[in-house]
Amino acid sequence: MEEDQSPGLGLVAETPGLKHGNGVSNSSEDPGSAGDGISSLEKPLLKRSNTLTSSHLAMVGAKVSHIESLDYEIIENDLFKHDWRSRSNVEVLQYIFLKWSLAFLVGLLTGVIASLINLAIENISGLKMLHMVHLVREKRYWAGFFYFSGFNFVLTFIAAVLCVVFAPTAAGPGIPEIKAYLNGVDTPNMFGAPQLIVKIIGSICAVSSGLDLGKEGPLVHIGACLANLLSQGGSGRFRLRWRWLRYFNNDRDRRDLITCGASSGVCAAFRSPVGGVLFALEEVATWWRSALLWRTFFSTATVVVVLRGFIEVCRGGRCGLFGEGGLIIFDVSDVTVRYRLGDLLLVTLVGVIGGVLGALYNHVLHMVLRLYNLINDKGRMAKLALALAVCVFTSAGLYVLPFAVPCTPCDPAFGAACPATGRSGNFKQFNCPAGQYNDLATLLHATNVDATRNIFSTGTPGEFRLDSLLIFFAIYCVLGLFTFGIAVPSGLFLPIILMGAAYGRIVALVLQSTVAASIDHGLYAVLGAAALMSGSMRMTVSLCVIFLELTNNLLLLPMTMFVLLIAKTVGDAFNPSIYEIILDLKGLPFLEPKPEPWMKDLTVGELAAAKPRTISLQVVEKVSTVLEVLQNTGHNGFPVVDRPRPGLSELHGLVLRSHLVAVLRKRWFLAEKRRTEEWEARERFSSVELADKNCKIDDLELTPEELEMYVDLHPFTNTTPYTVVETMSVAKAVVLFRSVALRHMLIMPKYQGPEISPLVGILTRQDLRAHNILGAFPHLAKKSKTH
Repeated sequence: MEEDQSPGLGLVAETPGLKHGNGVSNSSEDPGSAGDGISSLEKPLLKRSNTLTSSHLAMVGAKVSHIESLDYEIIENDLFKHDWRSRSNVEVLQYIFLKWSLAFLVGLLTGVIASLINLAIENISGLKMLHMVHLVREKRYWAGFFYFSGFNFVLTFIAAVLCVVFAPTAAGPGIPEIKAYLNGVDTPNMFGAPQLIVKIIGSICAVSSGLDLGKEGPLVHIGACLANLLSQGGSGRFRLRWRWLRYFNNDRDRRDLITCGASSGVCAAFRSPVGGVLFALEEVATWWRSALLWRTFFSTATVVVVLRGFIEVCRGGRCGLFGEGGLIIFDVSDVTVRYRLGDLLLVTLVGVIGGVLGALYNHVLHMVLRLYNLINDKGRMAKLALALAVCVFTSAGLYVLPFAVPCTPCDPAFGAACPATGRSGNFKQFNCPAGQYNDLATLLHATNVDATRNIFSTGTPGEFRLDSLLIFFAIYCVLGLFTFGIAVPSGLFLPIILMGAAYGRIVALVLQSTVAASIDHGLYAVLGAAALMSGSMRMTVSLCVIFLELTNNLLLLPMTMFVLLIAKTVGDAFNPSIYEIILDLKGLPFLEPKPEPWMKDLTVGELAAAKPRTISLQVVEKVSTVLEVLQNTGHNGFPVVDRPRPGLSELHGLVLRSHLVAVLRKRWFLAEKRRTEEWEARERFSSVELADKNCKIDDLELTPEELEMYVDLHPFTNTTPYTVVETMSVAKAVVLFRSVALRHMLIMPKYQGPEISPLVGILTRQDLRAHNILGAFPHLAKKSKTH
């Protein structure tokens, strides 16, 4: 795909054709054509590629893609208006029914897949741990090490090969790309069937291999892939050609369904239906409305019903080694939470330290990802070698470290639960004699979900030693930094939760020896996890509800809200959230919710003057001119200007590139220059044909006679594009662009008259990115630094 660029900003080209001598520059499409005298605003920052980059670094000079935007705006041309007027009540009901049916199917399939992934991970990890512990108890330490490392090596190899060879975009969590897509950025090869299959199998293998990563981010991506495939009837040659699916052959409805999929993924990961809806609202969705709220809630409600069904089926160990398959992380509904006013000071300390640690984690991870980019750029073998090297390091650390801590005698109050042999539990015997347990092995030799359940356990203030928690916190910090970014499906939620929970337990142990703290150690672990997640991801409302639904205890709500607000405030003082950092590294043209303060000092008219002249078309245009414009530019939309009488011009609207290509392919040409009647276009074109985004014209061959004919563009022109006055500030334009999910914004002159052009220029999201603007206005760079 060509990069989504505006047709230049500046004055409208007076001549109808594309003449390279009239000031119309083509440099914005070709990185090699930027000559002397062209401002840096016109120069592309990114090189071309045929797909979305899987790299976490996409800065100037890196090999990444030019990515188009999505058409979320309704194109109100004559054909669209007729299509809506002619729809019967039955067709309207079909459309509404299909939207709710697809929302239900997204929730149903996401819940089923998430449950199967949970069960697969728990059972594969369980078999691995049982045999490894058996070898350790027989004092066959080297055999246990090689078995443990080899098992993890094979699983990591499978996950990495799938990502490197079959679906590179399936690596990582996928949440930044979903954020970009819902922001209006087309992310190619991100939501297809290969990505879905690789994400499912890769998540099972990667998490089961003991790598410090979670399945929560991949579950969000899986939900989005399911939503996209259902809305399109599949992909490739196996795509279902169902007539009803024509209603979803547009970016707007696909966006809404992918939002439902992302919400369902969060719900499946944390068994949190309301938290899933709020996660989509707070973290990933840019554009929201009440109807979308209802459908996302319906999807998450379906997910939680499916999860509850699996829990009931698996109750009593009927689903394998670990009973309920890790579907329940933490339940303290029967715990009475009591705290005094003085405890709020301690909770404040937890929030402040969590915010600092989260910001530090983001900073170091940023540097690690830049380093990994240099390695991954060397090819597939380098990516595979990096993933396997991290796996070997992880396996060695997880196996050896428990031997460094002494065994702890079981407290008689623990009863038969200590030590746990041959099953999941809080007290792993590992290398200890009967009646004793290894607390570090309890955390390290378990899945992330089981380790979280152990470290969150309440009523166990003396279960974990301080040195064991410090070792666990340190190793998970190191592994978390060096694991994220390798070529396997990975999530950040569980690693950060584990680090935060260990940090909370450490704080509780320190406070226990210095001041009288009445809060349970397990609850401090919950608060520490919430603080570190908020400090890194900068989530508040959705994270609060997720933890509330996980703990099933409303008494935790005040403290959780308090610590989340403090951690986010502290983290924001240092750097952006981790997902914003990844978006920036990937080079995705994401529009932030808040414009830069210096943008208030610049008008859209001034921004337009820094760009080449706009390429516009007439309402009735020559075929040769239309073909020349399409061949020599990569623009997605072109202003259409009408000249009703000599000396007077008016803006008729905006026509999309795909619609122009459809006209040329159908050869809907006129022998004379005239306006057509409404019925003439409706006889040749349907809404389904115009929804096709095929913009390739390389194989289009037109005869000399056809090139001299004319095309009437008025049936295809969007006559209600968003327009702004040239005196509007760029800051206000950015807010409007993001709020209504625009792809194009036309700039009108402040004064109208017969001799004045009806159009000053056109804006796209690329033009409104801060670093693009600063290249053309260096004096604003000083203001940006001061802010």
